[in-house]
Amino acid sequence: MIAATTHLIHKYFLPLLVGTYALAAMVPQLGLAMRQISFGDIALPGLGTTHLSLSLLMLSFLLFNAGLGIKTSELLNLRKKPQLLIVGFLANMVIPIALSFCLGGAMTFWHNGDEGQNLLVGLAFIIAMPIAGSSAAWAQNANGNLSLSLGLILLSTVLSPLTTPLVMLIFSFMTKGDYAEDLQEMAKQGTNAFLCLTVVFPSLAGMVFHYIGGEKRTAQIKPLLKLINFIVLLLLNYSNASTSLPQVVAHPDWDLLILILLTTTLICTVAFFAGWLVARIFKTDQSDKAALMFSLGMNNNGTGLVLAATALADHPAVMLPMIFYTLVQQVIAAIVDLKIFRTAD
Repeated sequence: MIAATTHLIHKYFLPLLVGTYALAAMVPQLGLAMRQISFGDIALPGLGTTHLSLSLLMLSFLLFNAGLGIKTSELLNLRKKPQLLIVGFLANMVIPIALSFCLGGAMTFWHNGDEGQNLLVGLAFIIAMPIAGSSAAWAQNANGNLSLSLGLILLSTVLSPLTTPLVMLIFSFMTKGDYAEDLQEMAKQGTNAFLCLTVVFPSLAGMVFHYIGGEKRTAQIKPLLKLINFIVLLLLNYSNASTSLPQVVAHPDWDLLILILLTTTLICTVAFFAGWLVARIFKTDQSDKAALMFSLGMNNNGTGLVLAATALADHPAVMLPMIFYTLVQQVIAAIVDLKIFRTAD
């Protein structure tokens, strides 16, 4: 029963995600109420303080589940190709940032400066986040190198307390006014505790649980955890989207929405292309190419949405690029899988 339900959700995940956003736009009350559930503040020595909310706990569960799927034995295979891991990790940040600089210049010609600022800050949150755990599933489905895929996820996750503030700081020079100040403040002191509690610690805890419990015990609880994972992921997206989508539906700004769609599609397409380019430069096989393309093209927008909703509650439009990117990356991943890897089989 659990396996069948999980398979059904996985098969129709994209329509369910779209339905979740539609629900958030039309009936946001439950999502807003979920965002008000609080368990106080928690301080980490040397890292700062963060607010312990229901959204944060749900996000931590998702990352714990992602860590649970990482096998130490698979990561050890990365010793054979460390250069792909390092270059792939760097390309995941550098290429989208370079493209964003170009877009930032183009935004000076946009008729509404505030809309351009919201878009740039949204892109900052997308690029600053670790690689999505779902990229490993896409890579595995395409017969990709799972050890390389998991290695890229783990490296970007563990280093996120360093890379996320760096990306925020870089984008603060592309933005102006309150937006630049908010990004600078987050770069200096606003993300380390959050990322450690929601990303690094849960991921490492999942890996430790897998190692201690062993493959057999982990396999026994995985079906249930996977089902809960899908439910939590949909609830988290619903809760985060409920803060911005109702205003979009009530007062649609079509030129802005089209701009966000085109921009996120461009960023995501270039990110997937970067994976293809790295594979081409290193003359890898199809297995490594799949791991690189899905890893570089897919970011953990759930983390970005929770962080943005917490730190920039006064700028709900910042979340729109992340909401769009969440959908766009799934669509492009499906196209890449079908056109490049399924065709090659």
